[in-house]
Amino acid sequence: MNGDIQVVPLGDHEYLVRFLIGGESVVTRFQATETTVAQLAVADAAEERIVAETAGFLVEREREPELPAAIDLYDVAAAYGELFRAELGQRLDQRLDQRLDQRFDPRSDVRLGTR
Repeated sequence: MNGDIQVVPLGDHEYLVRFLIGGESVVTRFQATETTVAQLAVADAAEERIVAETAGFLVEREREPELPAAIDLYDVAAAYGELFRAELGQRLDQRLDQRLDQRFDPRSDVRLGTR
């Protein structure tokens, strides 16, 4: 899903995110503090990926292009609770699985790029 989502780091745990909702381009600012990322128990995932997957999560649930100008991951976690935490974990795991699959050559049974 996040192929249509562009995340631009602004520094200090803030990101400018562009994506489509209902065919309309939406730009919003996301904040992902270290504390919130740690509370989501996805500390080993990059903040930028967490923001992109959060945007994807919201895009799938919003029908109107009316998201706030600024979104804090803390607020998303509070609003969607365990549903958000569980789905975020699944989304991040799927991305990791896809990356690992790309690094594995089944013909040789050798992992590429590793020793």
